[in-house]
Amino acid sequence: MKSLTFLRVAAFALAVGFQAALSAAAYQPKLGIQSWTLREMNFEQALEFASKHKLKYIQCTNKHIDPLAPLEESLKQKAQLEARGIQFYTFGVAGTSMNKEENRKLFQFAKAMGIKLIIVEPREAAQWDNLEELVKEYDIKLGIHNHGLNSVYGHPDTVKKILNARDARIGVCLDVGHVTGAGFDADKVFREYQGRVFDIHLKDKKIEQVDGKPTIVDVHIGSGSSNYAGLFEELRKARWDGVLAIETDNPLYARMPEEYVSRAIEFVKKHHP
Repeated sequence: MKSLTFLRVAAFALAVGFQAALSAAAYQPKLGIQSWTLREMNFEQALEFASKHKLKYIQCTNKHIDPLAPLEESLKQKAQLEARGIQFYTFGVAGTSMNKEENRKLFQFAKAMGIKLIIVEPREAAQWDNLEELVKEYDIKLGIHNHGLNSVYGHPDTVKKILNARDARIGVCLDVGHVTGAGFDADKVFREYQGRVFDIHLKDKKIEQVDGKPTIVDVHIGSGSSNYAGLFEELRKARWDGVLAIETDNPLYARMPEEYVSRAIEFVKKHHP
């Protein structure tokens, strides 16, 4: 009887382990592009580029789809994307202000386009009052974007204070390159945001000597200082279901994005667990 019980327990443990392994193997990130990477292209060229590289998600700056343009124009652009199998899932970094009715236009646009997330970077803390009201009214999330250490949300502690004080639909657009350039570990920052990371800008940075001065430089993803091994492991453990949006601040890569984006795609395929 004891042997039979042991065998049953062992079989159960093996089954659970096998199922966990299958579950881990089945998890794949959503890979997309931030159209800032394609800022030297017009909308049609950016559409063709994303389609060529089989990127199914796009986050647009206002150069490619403007939330303040006539809605009919934006809906036509959305239809063009969908015809190629590409989802216009969010936009930004969108400008915001103390004027609630001006901010409302962003939410109205998102609702009309079927978008559930807006990327923002409010310059004044007082803006959060009217933005939070709009989040609750429209049930649309906001993702706080971070730039460098000297920017408003450059330090993760500043972001965490906002998250702790606001509606759960206010979260983060984690820019991995800028987090790294500011001196923080991306996987640790992701973990400390406790499930409030809604979007990720996939880029990499490192410090190089430029004209004899230490300078933060945008480099190919995986060749900089970002802890992608740790971040990818955190994403896997969390089964994070947002989009990894490929992005670059480097003007050279923006002028010639083919190699940059191709290498980024291969890096994710190779290194994401």
